[in-house]
Amino acid sequence: MPLVRIEMIRGKDPEYKKTLLNCIHEGLVESIGIEDWDRFQRIIEIDREDFEIPPMKTDSFMIIEITMFPGRTAGQKKALIEHVTSKLVDRLSIAATDVFIVINEPANENWGMAGIQRAEKK
Repeated sequence: MPLVRIEMIRGKDPEYKKTLLNCIHEGLVESIGIEDWDRFQRIIEIDREDFEIPPMKTDSFMIIEITMFPGRTAGQKKALIEHVTSKLVDRLSIAATDVFIVINEPANENWGMAGIQRAEKK
C-alpha cells in the first residue's frame, strides 16, 4: 500500500498527469510487486514562484515521495527508483536529472487503517 505524493510545477495538462501517475504505478508493480488496484497517488501542483529549485533543473523537475510499509530490500528500492525514472524519461521526455525520488518507510506501528494500527494485525 504505497502512498505516492508528486510535487511539481503547475501547468501540465491532464494527459501528462495521467501518464505520470501510470509511470509511477507501473514502476511500483514491476519493482516491488504491488497489486494493480493498489493506487494511492496524488499530484501537488505548485506555482513556479513557490517552488525553489536549483538553476540547472527545468520546469519538469518533480519530487516523488513514496511512503510504504517497511521490509523491501535495498535491491527492490533501487529497482523502483530506476523503473520509475526510466519510464518518465521514455514516456514524458523528462530528464533523469529532473526526477527526485524519496522513499519513506514508517514503522508498522505508525500506520493506521480503518481504525486499526498495522502493528496490531495478526
